[in-house]
Amino acid sequence: MNYWVKTPILVQRIFSQLIWSLPQNKSKVYLTFDDGPTEKVTEDLLNILSQYKVKATFFCVGANVAKRPDIYAKIIDQGHHIGNHSMTHIDGWRCGKKAYLADVKNASKHIKSNLFRPPYGKLNWRAKAALLKEYRIIMWDVAGGDFDSKCSQDNVVQNVLSNLHSGNIIVLHDNEKFREKTLTALPLIIEKSLEKGFSFSPIPYLD
Repeated sequence: MNYWVKTPILVQRIFSQLIWSLPQNKSKVYLTFDDGPTEKVTEDLLNILSQYKVKATFFCVGANVAKRPDIYAKIIDQGHHIGNHSMTHIDGWRCGKKAYLADVKNASKHIKSNLFRPPYGKLNWRAKAALLKEYRIIMWDVAGGDFDSKCSQDNVVQNVLSNLHSGNIIVLHDNEKFREKTLTALPLIIEKSLEKGFSFSPIPYLD
């Protein structure tokens, strides 16, 4: 599986209209979770985050929100931020602009947020200008790799900690396929980050 654990600076500069990291301010880092809410993962993640008093950002799939509005409400009630991750987890490189924007708009009926993250990190480039009128397009500069079958729990922890610096946007998943790996890696990531003097914040909404 080909992906960057640390998104190259050149890529971030070329696609500078997308948000890869946030200003390096007071050693803050930003945990994000994609694909939920899910029955078997999201609530466990919320319990871990609550235990450590950490706030995060959940990029939710509209179809999952429609199925589990109670878990979605719990994310918001506990002070986390939410973002649009499309209605059907659509691949932006395999569909047209019209279909892509319709899918995101459909998700917006369920997800009230001006943060958007393209599924798979594959933005439909023809739709970019239209999306930027309504959303901050949030990418990431550190991928934990919990979705990677070749990545162990220890690898996930190391992927994050070895690339940690102020302003990082870190991507993990509340996806049932990777449940055990994510749930066991997360406390270690949080504990070690706190020991290094970092704090966690949700990604700010667009003013």
